Parts: sequence; C-alpha cells; structure tokens
Amino acid sequence: MTEAFNCVALIPARAESKRVKDKNIRLLGGKPLMAWTIQAADESGLFKDIVVSSDSDEILKIARDYGATTIKRPEEYATDTSPDIEWLRHAIGASASFDAFALLRPTSPFRTADTIRRAYAEFSEAGRAIDSLRAVERVKQHPGKMWLHYPQTNLIAPLLLQPEYPWHSSQMAALPEVWVQNASMEIAWTDTIKRYGNQAGEVVAPFFTEGHEGFDINDEHDWKAAEMLVAEDPDLLPPVRKGGSDGSA
Repeated sequence: MTEAFNCVALIPARAESKRVKDKNIRLLGGKPLMAWTIQAADESGLFKDIVVSSDSDEILKIARDYGATTIKRPEEYATDTSPDIEWLRHAIGASASFDAFALLRPTSPFRTADTIRRAYAEFSEAGRAIDSLRAVERVKQHPGKMWLHYPQTNLIAPLLLQPEYPWHSSQMAALPEVWVQNASMEIAWTDTIKRYGNQAGEVVAPFFTEGHEGFDINDEHDWKAAEMLVAEDPDLLPPVRKGGSDGSA
C-alpha cells in the first residue's frame, strides 16, 4: 500500500464546444452536464477539493452553485487545440498543495462515486510503482483492420504491420486484445507532470471501466444516446443534492 496522500478532483469545462454547443452546462436529466461529475466526486468522499477549471464566468458560477471550487482559466489555455497539460499546470499552480489529482471530464455523466472509489483504490494500491492510472475499454473497431489512404495513388495499405496471416482478414476473436482510452478517469501523481511534462508519465496502469462508466459525449449522436439511456434508467445518474432544480444558477 502507498503512503497516505492528498488528492484533488480537477474538472475541465471550457466554454466553446463546436460538436455539442454549451455541452458542459446543457441539461441532461434536468441538471447541467457537469453537475453529475461534481456530485459523483463529492459523493466519493475521497478528495481534498473539487475544482472546476473554465474560461467562462457562467460555467464557473454554475459550478460553484453545485459545490465546486473554481479557477478561471486563461483564454490561451482554452482553445480547440490547447493540450490538457496547459490548463492542468495552471490549475495545479492555483490550487492548494496536494500529492495527486483525478482528472474527471464532465462528458462522462455515468461515472459514479463507486467508479471513482474503485479507480482510486487501484491507484492507491499501486502507489509510487506507477506514474498514473487511465480508464480504458475494449475497442469496438480493431486497429488491425484499419487502413491508410494514399490520395496520390488512390490506394490503401494496412495501418499496422501485419503477421503472416493478416489481421484484416481474421475474425475479431483471433486478434490480440486492444484497449482504447475513454474520457471518464485519469489519476496521476502531481510530480508526474513535473517529471515528464504530461499527466500520464511512463508507467501507466489500466482502469477497466464497466457498463456505461466510460460513456463519453462527443457529438450530438452521443448526446441523444445519453438522453435515451437516462429516459430508460434515470438511476444511471447520481443524485444531485446541490444547485437549482432547473440547473440554473
């Protein structure tokens, strides 16, 4: 077991979203999308603080209404191409001292307090033997069946080097297991950023999400799917005890 440590939840919620307009504060199940992540983090009982980083005063106001601490993100760290490391460094520098952080994106509303506790326990058990832990799930589209297109010749070639009997002509069950990251969970030691310049480091443990825990809202199709899931089973979303009943602040 690792030594006792302080951990903070960091929730990114920038204003601009081209694929799903205002997604972080758009209502899902009657509450702003980010409210579900704030509540799950609070319900887990694990964090020294729950911090929302945003370039939007409106988003920060709503986040405070749901019980989060807020940090105003500089505009240059909130563009479509801004890497996570920029806002993470800013949030870490503006926050109180802590040993580790959990990056919880609002676009995974079905990540529960139990999900977070399970990931935290695995990270804690691994301790300093790892730099970070990242949520992953089995791929639905295997990279062994992916191709590159070369416009000059209008030909395609496999993305990956192929074995003697090519993967692109094999059954999925015969292919090596491949896992893809999802957006629901990252936990890392704070000094991982200082040592490697990113939040992953070199030694990364998997956190295998289950069911809808890793569901991520990236576009309108995903949003409609999330609404259908909530309509079928409202208990997929954690209870929210703070904030206005209509999601306004």
